[in-house]
Amino acid sequence: EADYKYFLCLHLSLYFRSSVLLLAPLLAETDLSPLPVFRSPGSTGAQGTDGLHARFCWMAEHVPAFRVPGSHIHILNSPDQFYQSMKARIKTAKKRVVMASLYLGTGPLERDLVDCMQEALERSQEEGDNPDLQVSVLLDYTRGSRGETNSRTMLLPLLQRYGRQVRVSLYHTPDLRGLLRLLVPQRFNETIGVQHIKVYLFDDDLIISGANLSDSYFTNRQDRYVLLENCGEVADFFSDLVGAVGDVSLQLKPDNSVDMIDGMVHPYRGNRDDFSTSARRHIMTAVNTARTRQHVSESRRSEREGVEGEGEDRGKEDTWVFPLIQMKPLGIQVDEQITQRLLTDADAGATVFLTSGYFNLTRAYMSLVLKAGADYRILTASPEVNGFFGAKGIAGEIPSAYIHIARQFYTKVSQLGQQERVHLYEYHRAQWTFHAKGLWYYLRGQVWPCLTLIGSPNFGYRSVHRDLEAQIAIVTENQELQAQLQEEQEMLYQRSTEVSSSTFQQPDRHVKLWVKLITPLIKNFF
Repeated sequence: EADYKYFLCLHLSLYFRSSVLLLAPLLAETDLSPLPVFRSPGSTGAQGTDGLHARFCWMAEHVPAFRVPGSHIHILNSPDQFYQSMKARIKTAKKRVVMASLYLGTGPLERDLVDCMQEALERSQEEGDNPDLQVSVLLDYTRGSRGETNSRTMLLPLLQRYGRQVRVSLYHTPDLRGLLRLLVPQRFNETIGVQHIKVYLFDDDLIISGANLSDSYFTNRQDRYVLLENCGEVADFFSDLVGAVGDVSLQLKPDNSVDMIDGMVHPYRGNRDDFSTSARRHIMTAVNTARTRQHVSESRRSEREGVEGEGEDRGKEDTWVFPLIQMKPLGIQVDEQITQRLLTDADAGATVFLTSGYFNLTRAYMSLVLKAGADYRILTASPEVNGFFGAKGIAGEIPSAYIHIARQFYTKVSQLGQQERVHLYEYHRAQWTFHAKGLWYYLRGQVWPCLTLIGSPNFGYRSVHRDLEAQIAIVTENQELQAQLQEEQEMLYQRSTEVSSSTFQQPDRHVKLWVKLITPLIKNFF
Protein backbone atom coordinates (compact mmCIF):
# COMPACT_ATOMS: atom_id res chain seq x y z
CA GLU A 1 0.00 0.00 0.00
CA ALA A 2 1.84 3.02 -1.37
CA ASP A 3 5.00 1.08 -0.51
CA TYR A 4 5.36 2.69 2.93
CA LYS A 5 8.27 0.38 3.70
CA TYR A 6 10.46 3.38 4.22
CA PHE A 7 8.38 5.63 6.42
CA LEU A 8 10.65 4.91 9.42
CA CYS A 9 13.67 5.79 7.31
CA LEU A 10 11.91 8.98 6.30
CA HIS A 11 11.39 10.11 9.85
CA LEU A 12 14.93 9.26 10.92
CA SER A 13 16.57 10.82 7.89
CA LEU A 14 14.60 14.02 8.29
CA TYR A 15 15.46 14.13 11.98
CA PHE A 16 19.16 13.72 11.41
CA ARG A 17 19.05 16.41 8.76
CA SER A 18 17.56 18.76 11.39
CA SER A 19 14.54 19.28 9.18
CA VAL A 20 11.94 17.41 11.21
CA LEU A 21 10.38 20.77 12.09
CA LEU A 22 9.13 20.93 8.53
CA LEU A 23 6.87 18.02 9.34
CA ALA A 24 5.53 19.44 12.59
CA PRO A 25 2.11 20.37 11.15
CA LEU A 26 1.78 16.80 9.85
CA LEU A 27 2.82 14.99 13.02
CA ALA A 28 0.05 15.88 15.45
CA GLU A 29 -3.19 13.95 15.37
CA THR A 30 -5.91 16.53 15.52
CA ASP A 31 -8.98 14.31 15.76
CA LEU A 32 -8.96 13.99 19.55
CA SER A 33 -12.75 13.75 19.54
CA PRO A 34 -15.26 12.85 16.84
CA LEU A 35 -16.41 15.54 14.46
CA PRO A 36 -20.01 16.68 14.75
CA VAL A 37 -22.12 14.03 13.04
CA PHE A 38 -25.14 14.50 10.83
CA ARG A 39 -28.55 14.31 12.45
CA SER A 40 -31.94 14.28 10.84
CA PRO A 41 -35.43 13.90 12.32
CA GLY A 42 -36.64 10.34 12.55
CA SER A 43 -33.34 8.88 11.41
CA THR A 44 -33.27 5.92 13.79
CA GLY A 45 -35.25 3.79 11.38
CA ALA A 46 -36.70 0.33 11.72
CA GLN A 47 -35.05 -2.84 12.92
CA GLY A 48 -35.18 -5.01 9.85
CA THR A 49 -34.86 -4.99 6.09
CA ASP A 50 -38.31 -3.43 5.53
CA GLY A 51 -37.04 -0.15 6.97
CA LEU A 52 -33.52 -0.15 5.57
CA HIS A 53 -33.90 2.91 3.42
CA ALA A 54 -35.71 4.75 6.20
CA ARG A 55 -32.85 3.92 8.56
CA PHE A 56 -30.03 5.02 6.26
CA CYS A 57 -31.72 7.67 4.11
CA TRP A 58 -29.90 10.40 6.05
CA MET A 59 -26.89 9.72 3.83
CA ALA A 60 -28.86 11.03 0.85
CA GLU A 61 -28.96 14.45 2.54
CA HIS A 62 -25.22 14.77 1.98
CA VAL A 63 -24.19 12.59 -0.99
CA PRO A 64 -25.82 11.30 -4.17
CA ALA A 65 -28.04 8.25 -3.65
CA PHE A 66 -28.31 5.86 -6.58
CA ARG A 67 -31.08 3.28 -6.65
CA VAL A 68 -30.03 0.14 -8.54
CA PRO A 69 -31.11 -3.50 -8.83
CA GLY A 70 -29.19 -5.61 -6.33
CA SER A 71 -28.88 -8.27 -9.04
CA HIS A 72 -26.49 -5.92 -10.88
CA ILE A 73 -23.96 -5.97 -8.03
CA HIS A 74 -21.49 -8.83 -7.67
CA ILE A 75 -18.82 -9.46 -5.07
CA LEU A 76 -15.50 -10.65 -6.48
CA ASN A 77 -13.53 -12.81 -4.09
CA SER A 78 -10.04 -13.22 -5.52
CA PRO A 79 -7.24 -11.17 -7.09
CA ASP A 80 -7.50 -13.23 -10.27
CA GLN A 81 -11.24 -12.52 -10.59
CA PHE A 82 -10.45 -8.84 -10.20
CA TYR A 83 -7.74 -8.93 -12.86
CA GLN A 84 -9.67 -11.03 -15.37
CA SER A 85 -12.81 -8.91 -14.93
CA MET A 86 -10.85 -5.77 -15.78
CA LYS A 87 -9.18 -7.29 -18.83
CA ALA A 88 -12.44 -8.63 -20.22
CA ARG A 89 -14.23 -5.29 -19.85
CA ILE A 90 -11.38 -3.22 -21.28
CA LYS A 91 -11.47 -5.38 -24.39
CA THR A 92 -15.18 -4.78 -24.95
CA ALA A 93 -15.41 -1.11 -23.89
CA LYS A 94 -17.00 1.14 -26.50
CA LYS A 95 -17.04 4.65 -25.01
CA ARG A 96 -14.85 4.91 -21.90
CA VAL A 97 -12.23 3.25 -19.77
CA VAL A 98 -11.50 5.14 -16.54
CA MET A 99 -8.80 3.85 -14.18
CA ALA A 100 -7.98 5.53 -10.86
CA SER A 101 -5.28 3.96 -8.71
CA LEU A 102 -2.27 4.79 -6.60
CA TYR A 103 0.05 3.46 -9.30
CA LEU A 104 0.43 1.05 -12.20
CA GLY A 105 3.11 -1.60 -11.81
CA THR A 106 5.71 -2.46 -14.42
CA GLY A 107 5.59 -6.26 -14.64
CA PRO A 108 4.17 -8.61 -17.30
CA LEU A 109 0.64 -8.63 -15.89
CA GLU A 110 0.50 -4.84 -15.89
CA ARG A 111 1.91 -4.73 -19.43
CA ASP A 112 -0.83 -7.12 -20.49
CA LEU A 113 -3.39 -4.73 -19.02
CA VAL A 114 -1.91 -1.84 -21.01
CA ASP A 115 -1.92 -4.03 -24.12
CA CYS A 116 -5.65 -4.57 -23.60
CA MET A 117 -6.15 -0.80 -23.59
CA GLN A 118 -4.10 -0.50 -26.77
CA GLU A 119 -6.18 -3.18 -28.49
CA ALA A 120 -9.39 -1.44 -27.49
CA LEU A 121 -8.11 1.91 -28.76
CA GLU A 122 -6.91 0.38 -32.01
CA ARG A 123 -10.26 -1.30 -32.53
CA SER A 124 -12.07 1.97 -31.92
CA GLN A 125 -9.96 3.71 -34.58
CA GLU A 126 -10.71 0.98 -37.10
CA GLU A 127 -14.43 1.55 -36.60
CA GLY A 128 -14.42 5.14 -37.88
CA ASP A 129 -12.71 8.46 -38.34
CA ASN A 130 -14.04 9.79 -35.01
CA PRO A 131 -13.47 7.02 -32.49
CA ASP A 132 -15.69 7.17 -29.43
CA LEU A 133 -13.51 5.33 -26.92
CA GLN A 134 -11.76 7.56 -24.38
CA VAL A 135 -9.21 6.23 -21.88
CA SER A 136 -8.53 8.24 -18.71
CA VAL A 137 -5.99 7.14 -16.10
CA LEU A 138 -5.52 8.90 -12.74
CA LEU A 139 -2.48 7.98 -10.63
CA ASP A 140 -0.42 9.53 -7.87
CA TYR A 141 2.48 11.66 -9.09
CA THR A 142 5.05 10.60 -6.49
CA ARG A 143 4.34 6.88 -6.61
CA GLY A 144 3.82 6.82 -10.36
CA SER A 145 7.10 8.64 -11.07
CA ARG A 146 9.45 6.51 -8.97
CA GLY A 147 12.43 4.99 -10.79
CA GLU A 148 13.39 5.02 -14.45
CA THR A 149 10.73 2.46 -15.38
CA ASN A 150 7.49 3.47 -13.76
CA SER A 151 3.76 4.05 -14.25
CA ARG A 152 4.44 6.98 -16.55
CA THR A 153 6.74 5.11 -18.90
CA MET A 154 4.25 2.23 -19.01
CA LEU A 155 1.53 4.56 -20.33
CA LEU A 156 3.61 6.78 -22.63
CA PRO A 157 3.13 4.57 -25.73
CA LEU A 158 -0.64 5.01 -25.43
CA LEU A 159 -0.27 8.78 -25.19
CA GLN A 160 2.15 8.90 -28.10
CA ARG A 161 -0.02 6.82 -30.41
CA TYR A 162 -3.57 7.71 -29.33
CA GLY A 163 -3.10 11.20 -27.92
CA ARG A 164 -6.62 12.48 -28.66
CA GLN A 165 -8.19 9.50 -26.92
CA VAL A 166 -5.92 9.08 -23.90
CA ARG A 167 -5.47 11.19 -20.80
CA VAL A 168 -3.03 10.43 -17.96
CA SER A 169 -3.34 12.60 -14.85
CA LEU A 170 -0.89 12.57 -11.95
CA TYR A 171 -2.22 14.02 -8.70
CA HIS A 172 0.35 15.81 -6.53
CA THR A 173 -0.49 16.57 -2.90
CA PRO A 174 -0.28 20.26 -1.98
CA ASP A 175 1.42 19.29 1.30
CA LEU A 176 4.66 18.25 -0.45
CA ARG A 177 6.14 21.61 -1.36
CA GLY A 178 9.01 24.00 -0.79
CA LEU A 179 11.94 22.84 1.31
CA LEU A 180 10.12 19.67 2.31
CA ARG A 181 9.84 18.62 -1.35
CA LEU A 182 13.56 19.24 -1.85
CA LEU A 183 14.68 17.33 1.23
CA VAL A 184 12.45 14.26 1.16
CA PRO A 185 13.95 11.54 -1.08
CA GLN A 186 11.89 10.18 -3.95
CA ARG A 187 11.22 6.85 -2.30
CA PHE A 188 9.88 8.54 0.83
CA ASN A 189 7.87 11.47 -0.50
CA GLU A 190 4.60 9.56 -0.91
CA THR A 191 4.29 9.33 2.87
CA ILE A 192 3.19 12.99 2.88
CA GLY A 193 -0.01 12.25 0.94
CA VAL A 194 -1.17 10.48 -2.20
CA GLN A 195 -4.02 9.89 -4.65
CA HIS A 196 -5.45 6.69 -3.18
CA ILE A 197 -8.81 6.23 -4.95
CA LYS A 198 -9.26 2.78 -6.56
CA VAL A 199 -11.99 2.91 -9.23
CA TYR A 200 -11.97 0.93 -12.48
CA LEU A 201 -14.71 1.82 -14.95
CA PHE A 202 -15.66 0.35 -18.32
CA ASP A 203 -18.63 1.97 -20.10
CA ASP A 204 -21.43 1.52 -17.53
CA ASP A 205 -19.69 -1.20 -15.50
CA LEU A 206 -17.33 -0.37 -12.66
CA ILE A 207 -15.24 -2.06 -10.00
CA ILE A 208 -14.74 -0.38 -6.63
CA SER A 209 -11.83 -1.79 -4.64
CA GLY A 210 -8.88 -1.12 -2.39
CA ALA A 211 -6.54 -2.88 -4.82
CA ASN A 212 -3.88 -1.17 -6.90
CA LEU A 213 -2.86 -1.99 -10.46
CA SER A 214 0.12 -4.15 -9.58
CA ASP A 215 0.99 -7.82 -9.98
CA SER A 216 0.64 -8.81 -6.31
CA TYR A 217 -2.88 -7.37 -6.31
CA PHE A 218 -3.65 -9.65 -9.26
CA THR A 219 -2.21 -12.81 -7.70
CA ASN A 220 -1.68 -13.23 -3.96
CA ARG A 221 -2.68 -10.04 -2.15
CA GLN A 222 -6.16 -10.38 -0.68
CA ASP A 223 -8.38 -7.35 -1.06
CA ARG A 224 -12.07 -6.61 -1.56
CA TYR A 225 -13.74 -5.89 -4.91
CA VAL A 226 -17.32 -5.13 -5.92
CA LEU A 227 -18.50 -5.13 -9.54
CA LEU A 228 -21.50 -2.97 -10.49
CA GLU A 229 -22.81 -3.96 -13.91
CA ASN A 230 -24.99 -1.72 -16.08
CA CYS A 231 -25.16 0.99 -13.41
CA GLY A 232 -24.88 4.03 -15.67
CA GLU A 233 -25.67 6.71 -13.08
CA VAL A 234 -23.06 5.38 -10.64
CA ALA A 235 -20.53 5.03 -13.45
CA ASP A 236 -21.21 8.60 -14.57
CA PHE A 237 -20.62 9.87 -11.04
CA PHE A 238 -17.24 8.18 -10.68
CA SER A 239 -16.22 9.14 -14.21
CA ASP A 240 -16.97 12.77 -13.34
CA LEU A 241 -15.19 12.47 -9.97
CA VAL A 242 -12.03 11.01 -11.49
CA GLY A 243 -12.20 13.61 -14.25
CA ALA A 244 -12.46 16.44 -11.71
CA VAL A 245 -9.48 15.17 -9.71
CA GLY A 246 -7.64 14.75 -13.00
CA ASP A 247 -8.36 18.37 -13.90
CA VAL A 248 -6.50 19.61 -10.79
CA SER A 249 -3.63 17.18 -11.37
CA LEU A 250 -0.50 17.34 -13.49
CA GLN A 251 -1.07 16.15 -17.07
CA LEU A 252 1.38 13.67 -18.58
CA LYS A 253 2.65 14.60 -22.05
CA PRO A 254 3.95 12.28 -24.81
CA ASP A 255 7.54 13.40 -24.08
CA ASN A 256 7.14 12.37 -20.40
CA SER A 257 6.91 15.96 -19.21
CA VAL A 258 4.00 17.24 -17.14
CA ASP A 259 2.05 20.47 -16.92
CA MET A 260 -1.21 21.84 -15.52
CA ILE A 261 -4.39 22.60 -17.40
CA ASP A 262 -4.59 26.32 -18.18
CA GLY A 263 -6.25 28.22 -15.37
CA MET A 264 -5.62 25.58 -12.69
CA VAL A 265 -3.50 26.39 -9.63
CA HIS A 266 -0.24 24.42 -9.46
CA PRO A 267 -0.23 22.02 -6.46
CA TYR A 268 3.26 22.83 -5.15
CA ARG A 269 4.34 25.97 -6.99
CA GLY A 270 1.13 27.88 -6.41
CA ASN A 271 -0.23 29.06 -3.08
CA ARG A 272 -1.30 26.08 -0.98
CA ASP A 273 -4.62 27.58 0.16
CA ASP A 274 -5.43 28.75 -3.35
CA PHE A 275 -4.82 25.27 -4.72
CA SER A 276 -6.95 23.57 -2.07
CA THR A 277 -9.80 26.06 -2.46
CA SER A 278 -9.76 25.79 -6.23
CA ALA A 279 -9.49 22.01 -6.21
CA ARG A 280 -12.27 21.63 -3.62
CA ARG A 281 -14.57 23.89 -5.62
CA HIS A 282 -13.86 22.02 -8.84
CA ILE A 283 -14.37 18.56 -7.33
CA MET A 284 -17.46 19.48 -5.33
CA THR A 285 -19.01 21.07 -8.41
CA ALA A 286 -18.79 17.67 -10.08
CA VAL A 287 -20.23 15.96 -7.00
CA ASN A 288 -23.09 18.44 -6.61
CA THR A 289 -23.88 18.33 -10.31
CA ALA A 290 -24.19 14.56 -10.02
CA ARG A 291 -26.45 15.00 -6.99
CA THR A 292 -28.71 17.37 -8.87
CA ARG A 293 -28.79 15.09 -11.89
CA GLN A 294 -29.63 12.13 -9.65
CA HIS A 295 -32.45 14.04 -7.92
CA VAL A 296 -33.98 14.96 -11.27
CA SER A 297 -33.71 11.36 -12.43
CA GLU A 298 -35.32 10.12 -9.21
CA SER A 299 -38.16 12.65 -9.49
CA ARG A 300 -38.90 11.59 -13.05
CA ARG A 301 -38.83 7.97 -11.98
CA SER A 302 -41.29 8.69 -9.15
CA GLU A 303 -43.61 10.48 -11.58
CA ARG A 304 -43.56 7.49 -13.91
CA GLU A 305 -44.28 5.17 -11.02
CA GLY A 306 -47.21 7.38 -9.97
CA VAL A 307 -48.74 7.03 -13.43
CA GLU A 308 -47.79 3.45 -14.22
CA GLY A 309 -47.71 1.93 -10.75
CA GLU A 310 -44.68 0.48 -9.09
CA GLY A 311 -43.90 -1.84 -11.95
CA GLU A 312 -41.54 -4.75 -12.34
CA ASP A 313 -38.38 -2.63 -12.68
CA ARG A 314 -39.06 -0.63 -9.52
CA GLY A 315 -39.54 -3.85 -7.57
CA LYS A 316 -36.04 -4.93 -8.59
CA GLU A 317 -34.39 -1.65 -7.57
CA ASP A 318 -33.90 -2.86 -4.04
CA THR A 319 -30.44 -1.44 -3.40
CA TRP A 320 -28.98 2.02 -2.75
CA VAL A 321 -25.43 3.06 -3.56
CA PHE A 322 -23.99 6.10 -1.75
CA PRO A 323 -20.55 7.32 -2.97
CA LEU A 324 -18.36 8.68 -0.16
CA ILE A 325 -15.21 10.74 -0.70
CA GLN A 326 -12.52 11.94 1.70
CA MET A 327 -9.96 14.55 0.66
CA LYS A 328 -8.96 16.34 3.85
CA PRO A 329 -6.02 18.23 2.24
CA LEU A 330 -8.67 19.83 0.02
CA GLY A 331 -11.18 20.39 2.81
CA ILE A 332 -13.51 17.51 1.83
CA GLN A 333 -14.37 15.08 4.63
CA VAL A 334 -17.68 13.47 3.71
CA ASP A 335 -16.51 9.88 4.19
CA GLU A 336 -15.15 10.65 7.66
CA GLN A 337 -18.45 12.17 8.80
CA ILE A 338 -20.62 9.42 7.31
CA THR A 339 -18.41 6.70 8.82
CA GLN A 340 -18.55 8.38 12.22
CA ARG A 341 -22.34 8.55 12.00
CA LEU A 342 -22.56 4.85 11.11
CA LEU A 343 -20.34 3.91 14.04
CA THR A 344 -22.27 6.22 16.37
CA ASP A 345 -25.65 4.79 15.38
CA ALA A 346 -24.54 1.14 15.68
CA ASP A 347 -26.56 0.39 18.81
CA ALA A 348 -26.80 -2.60 21.12
CA GLY A 349 -27.80 -5.73 19.25
CA ALA A 350 -26.17 -4.67 16.00
CA THR A 351 -22.91 -6.25 14.84
CA VAL A 352 -20.17 -4.58 12.81
CA PHE A 353 -17.43 -6.57 11.08
CA LEU A 354 -14.61 -4.15 10.30
CA THR A 355 -11.40 -4.98 8.45
CA SER A 356 -8.22 -3.10 7.57
CA GLY A 357 -4.92 -4.34 6.22
CA TYR A 358 -3.18 -1.73 8.38
CA PHE A 359 -4.74 -1.51 11.85
CA ASN A 360 -4.21 2.08 12.93
CA LEU A 361 -7.62 3.55 13.84
CA THR A 362 -7.84 7.27 14.35
CA ARG A 363 -8.56 8.37 17.88
CA ALA A 364 -12.07 9.40 16.84
CA TYR A 365 -12.88 6.01 15.31
CA MET A 366 -11.31 4.17 18.23
CA SER A 367 -13.34 6.21 20.70
CA LEU A 368 -16.57 5.43 18.85
CA VAL A 369 -15.81 1.70 18.74
CA LEU A 370 -15.00 1.60 22.45
CA LYS A 371 -18.08 3.60 23.45
CA ALA A 372 -20.61 2.08 21.05
CA GLY A 373 -23.28 -0.42 21.99
CA ALA A 374 -22.80 -2.68 18.98
CA ASP A 375 -20.60 -5.76 18.87
CA TYR A 376 -17.41 -5.34 16.84
CA ARG A 377 -15.34 -7.98 15.06
CA ILE A 378 -12.17 -6.27 13.80
CA LEU A 379 -9.90 -8.10 11.34
CA THR A 380 -6.38 -7.06 10.48
CA ALA A 381 -3.21 -8.60 9.05
CA SER A 382 -1.13 -10.96 11.14
CA PRO A 383 2.58 -10.04 11.05
CA GLU A 384 3.43 -12.65 8.43
CA VAL A 385 0.80 -11.38 5.94
CA ASN A 386 1.66 -7.72 6.48
CA GLY A 387 2.98 -6.26 3.23
CA PHE A 388 6.25 -5.26 4.97
CA PHE A 389 6.99 -8.66 6.49
CA GLY A 390 10.55 -9.79 5.73
CA ALA A 391 11.68 -6.44 4.38
CA LYS A 392 15.33 -5.49 4.85
CA GLY A 393 16.60 -3.02 7.41
CA ILE A 394 14.31 -0.74 9.38
CA ALA A 395 11.40 -1.51 7.06
CA GLY A 396 11.35 -5.04 8.45
CA GLU A 397 10.23 -3.59 11.79
CA ILE A 398 7.02 -2.11 10.40
CA PRO A 399 4.96 -5.22 11.29
CA SER A 400 6.28 -4.78 14.84
CA ALA A 401 4.88 -1.25 14.89
CA TYR A 402 1.47 -2.63 13.97
CA ILE A 403 1.81 -5.30 16.68
CA HIS A 404 2.48 -2.50 19.17
CA ILE A 405 -0.58 -0.54 18.02
CA ALA A 406 -2.78 -3.66 18.16
CA ARG A 407 -1.55 -4.49 21.64
CA GLN A 408 -2.33 -0.98 22.86
CA PHE A 409 -5.85 -1.28 21.45
CA TYR A 410 -6.38 -4.73 22.97
CA THR A 411 -5.16 -3.45 26.34
CA LYS A 412 -7.60 -0.56 26.16
CA VAL A 413 -10.47 -2.92 25.38
CA SER A 414 -9.52 -5.06 28.38
CA GLN A 415 -9.15 -2.09 30.71
CA LEU A 416 -12.66 -0.91 29.79
CA GLY A 417 -14.11 -4.41 30.24
CA GLN A 418 -15.25 -4.55 26.60
CA GLN A 419 -13.81 -7.99 25.73
CA GLU A 420 -17.27 -9.52 25.24
CA ARG A 421 -18.27 -6.80 22.79
CA VAL A 422 -15.06 -5.92 20.89
CA HIS A 423 -13.01 -8.74 19.38
CA LEU A 424 -9.77 -8.46 17.42
CA TYR A 425 -8.77 -11.03 14.77
CA GLU A 426 -5.67 -11.65 12.66
CA TYR A 427 -5.72 -12.94 9.08
CA HIS A 428 -3.37 -15.82 8.18
CA ARG A 429 -2.55 -17.24 4.75
CA ALA A 430 0.75 -18.74 3.65
CA GLN A 431 2.53 -16.85 0.83
CA TRP A 432 -0.18 -14.18 0.73
CA THR A 433 -0.50 -10.63 2.01
CA PHE A 434 -3.66 -9.00 3.35
CA HIS A 435 -5.06 -5.68 2.15
CA ALA A 436 -8.84 -5.94 2.61
CA LYS A 437 -10.70 -3.00 4.12
CA GLY A 438 -14.26 -1.96 4.82
CA LEU A 439 -17.11 -3.10 7.00
CA TRP A 440 -20.27 -5.19 7.07
CA TYR A 441 -23.21 -3.94 9.16
CA TYR A 442 -25.77 -6.33 10.69
CA LEU A 443 -28.94 -5.00 12.28
CA ARG A 444 -30.25 -6.53 15.47
CA GLY A 445 -31.50 -10.06 14.89
CA GLN A 446 -30.33 -10.22 11.26
CA VAL A 447 -28.07 -13.03 10.04
CA TRP A 448 -27.01 -11.28 6.82
CA PRO A 449 -25.48 -7.81 6.45
CA CYS A 450 -27.70 -5.06 5.08
CA LEU A 451 -24.92 -2.51 4.54
CA THR A 452 -21.31 -2.59 3.51
CA LEU A 453 -18.58 -0.01 3.03
CA ILE A 454 -16.06 -0.91 0.35
CA GLY A 455 -13.30 1.08 -1.29
CA SER A 456 -9.91 2.59 -0.53
CA PRO A 457 -10.03 3.97 3.07
CA ASN A 458 -8.22 2.10 5.88
CA PHE A 459 -9.90 3.88 8.85
CA GLY A 460 -6.45 5.22 9.81
CA TYR A 461 -4.85 8.63 10.05
CA ARG A 462 -3.58 8.60 6.45
CA SER A 463 -7.02 7.83 5.04
CA VAL A 464 -8.69 10.56 7.05
CA HIS A 465 -6.08 13.33 6.91
CA ARG A 466 -3.53 12.84 4.11
CA ASP A 467 -4.79 10.95 1.08
CA LEU A 468 -7.57 11.21 -1.50
CA GLU A 469 -10.00 8.38 -0.78
CA ALA A 470 -13.30 7.06 -2.12
CA GLN A 471 -15.61 4.21 -1.24
CA ILE A 472 -19.28 3.34 -1.54
CA ALA A 473 -21.90 2.47 1.02
CA ILE A 474 -24.21 -0.22 -0.33
CA VAL A 475 -27.57 -0.58 1.46
CA THR A 476 -29.53 -3.54 0.16
CA GLU A 477 -32.70 -5.50 0.74
CA ASN A 478 -31.69 -7.96 -1.99
CA GLN A 479 -31.22 -11.30 -0.28
CA GLU A 480 -28.90 -12.68 -2.95
CA LEU A 481 -26.59 -9.69 -2.55
CA GLN A 482 -26.80 -9.95 1.23
CA ALA A 483 -25.81 -13.59 0.92
CA GLN A 484 -22.84 -12.64 -1.27
CA LEU A 485 -21.71 -10.13 1.34
CA GLN A 486 -22.09 -12.73 4.05
CA GLU A 487 -20.04 -15.21 2.05
CA GLU A 488 -17.33 -12.60 1.50
CA GLN A 489 -17.16 -11.79 5.19
CA GLU A 490 -17.01 -15.47 6.17
CA MET A 491 -14.30 -16.19 3.60
CA LEU A 492 -12.04 -13.56 5.14
CA TYR A 493 -12.75 -14.27 8.79
CA GLN A 494 -12.48 -18.04 8.40
CA ARG A 495 -8.78 -17.55 7.69
CA SER A 496 -8.32 -15.68 10.95
CA THR A 497 -7.67 -16.39 14.62
CA GLU A 498 -8.92 -14.30 17.52
CA VAL A 499 -6.38 -12.24 19.41
CA SER A 500 -6.03 -12.88 23.13
CA SER A 501 -3.62 -11.76 25.82
CA SER A 502 -1.50 -14.83 25.09
CA THR A 503 -1.10 -13.70 21.46
CA PHE A 504 1.24 -10.92 22.52
CA GLN A 505 3.30 -13.28 24.67
CA GLN A 506 4.43 -15.30 21.67
CA PRO A 507 8.12 -14.92 20.72
CA ASP A 508 7.31 -13.54 17.27
CA ARG A 509 5.25 -10.73 18.87
CA HIS A 510 8.18 -9.23 20.72
CA VAL A 511 8.52 -5.53 19.91
CA LYS A 512 11.87 -3.83 20.38
CA LEU A 513 11.98 -0.88 22.73
CA TRP A 514 13.10 1.59 20.07
CA VAL A 515 10.14 0.58 17.88
CA LYS A 516 7.76 1.25 20.77
CA LEU A 517 9.35 4.64 21.32
CA ILE A 518 9.27 5.78 17.71
CA THR A 519 5.81 4.43 16.77
CA PRO A 520 3.86 7.33 18.36
CA LEU A 521 6.04 9.78 16.44
CA ILE A 522 5.52 8.31 13.01
CA LYS A 523 2.16 6.48 13.18
CA ASN A 524 0.47 9.41 11.43
CA PHE A 525 2.46 8.58 8.29
CA PHE A 526 0.92 5.11 7.81
